[in-house]
Order: sequence, then C-alpha cells, then structure tokens
Amino acid sequence: MTTLDAGETRALGARLAAAARPGDLLCLIGDLGAGKTQLAKGFAAGLGISDTVSSPTFVLMSEYAGRLPLFHVDLYRLADAADAFAGGLIDERQLEGVALVEWAERLGEALPAARLDVVIDGTGDEPRTIALRTSDPAYTRYLEAA
Repeated sequence: MTTLDAGETRALGARLAAAARPGDLLCLIGDLGAGKTQLAKGFAAGLGISDTVSSPTFVLMSEYAGRLPLFHVDLYRLADAADAFAGGLIDERQLEGVALVEWAERLGEALPAARLDVVIDGTGDEPRTIALRTSDPAYTRYLEAA
C-alpha cells in the first residue's frame, strides 16, 4: 500500500491498532525518516493513547497506557540483540500489551517468528510504500485491518 503523507501513515497505524491483542509484536523497518515514528503515533492514537508519542531513540523504550499498554522501543543506537536483552528492553511485561519496535532488524535471529513486519520504503516528502508481512496466521488480522 502507499501513503502520501504523514497523516495517511498515522491513519494506517490507527487502523492496525484496532487489530492489536496482548502479546503482539510489530517490527517497524525502514530508513531514517521513513515514517516509523509517524506510524507509531497513529498506532498509539488507535489504542486511545493521548500522550505525545515521539521516537524513543535516546531513552530506548517508552511505555504508554491505552486500551492495551504500548511499549515503543527504538533499537537504532544498539548494535545487536545482546544489547537489547542486556538492557532489559525486551521482557515479559510486554506480553500484557503491544510492542512496537523500530529498527527491529537489529535483533536478527533473536526475532520471534510470531510478529508483524511493517516495512516502510521512502523518505522526505515522497510517498511511502508500506508492506505488511507475517508468517504467523494469528497476525493476518493486521493485513485485514489495513
């Protein structure tokens, strides 16, 4: 699918949030400026979160209370999965809510198979091509919600 601006990317995030269930993992993949945080803002709004959502690049993880707890993780500054696990960024608390992980590809082989990959292509003012990918049947509800 294609989004033409940040507002459409946020709207897609809100539609995806309608399908969210406890324990879900969404991996946001794309270059700097692709719109990962815009999608996260829309997802948060879709969960009923009114707090300001920003990229947690320097704090690594932000938690928000909504219909489900949202754990917004940014792995940009980490080298690999070992850093994420050592820093406590991935833990059992996230089973109670939804984890949205920017730069999730840095987890490599540690990524669980049960997840939705949201691959965003494009930067700057150009439209974004967004692909939703999963190999887990439980996550196909996101494909339908988009």
